[in-house]
Amino acid sequence: MKIRNILAQGKPTLSFEVFPPKTEDKYDSVAGAVSEIVRLKPAFMSVTYGAGGGTSQYTVDIASSIKDQGVTPLAHLTCVSSTREKVHSVLSELKKRNIENVLALRGDIPADGKVEKDYRYASQLIAEIKAFGDFCIGAACYPEGHVESANKTEDILHLKEKVEAGCDFVTTQMFFDNNILYNYLYRVREQGITVPVIAGIMPVTHVSQIRRICSMSGTYLPPRFIAMVDRFGQNPAAMRQAGIAYATEQIIDLLANHVNGIHVYSMNHPQVALRIQENLSEIL
Repeated sequence: MKIRNILAQGKPTLSFEVFPPKTEDKYDSVAGAVSEIVRLKPAFMSVTYGAGGGTSQYTVDIASSIKDQGVTPLAHLTCVSSTREKVHSVLSELKKRNIENVLALRGDIPADGKVEKDYRYASQLIAEIKAFGDFCIGAACYPEGHVESANKTEDILHLKEKVEAGCDFVTTQMFFDNNILYNYLYRVREQGITVPVIAGIMPVTHVSQIRRICSMSGTYLPPRFIAMVDRFGQNPAAMRQAGIAYATEQIIDLLANHVNGIHVYSMNHPQVALRIQENLSEIL
């Protein structure tokens, strides 16, 4: 099923994200974790794409497995380190497997700075996918602005380019203060961007995640979040419980304010996905 049709129903949706194995010997353990999350019957599940496309076949395989188990898959696809030939090869394989949904991303610039010349921006990839065939196309958006954008206004203009190129919905980068999203939604609607915006929520269950989040995206951490980490960060079990509770509170507030699409960056942790879903059982 196309995700745009799922979102068009106007009901609250809960989806989860997983990532493929980096090496073949880890495939079975990842597939097992994915199957546990599939059993929760989320609205859809997204599968990330390895840096430089190194795990692209695993992305397709995991997405295909999700579909075979009865859940709608969303396959990520990045382009900055891929040739047009590589992109077409992946799209052909997705079409062959009847996978209808693609999240189109530029991808991170490799540490060595080496990129392919065919694509520079996600909007170019979106246009390519749109021309290739009947895919439902998602894109990323950044409530706090992309780290490479000069300012938030420029970043929203880039989002508008993605929508005009053909994306059907967007999913936000993680955020920990819902007011940031509410302000962002007002600004994007003001620019005439009307596609559904899915809120991306990251349950922080280990203190090491904080360092990675801050180094990669500069995400704002509100005082109540910092207090939680300071109080429970050295107690793994407590931090896990508190992080899931914090994410749950975020989601409840979002749903209460009619942000119906919730995407949880649960990665390959079935228990995190399960706890989030249990906390929302009656609300959903």
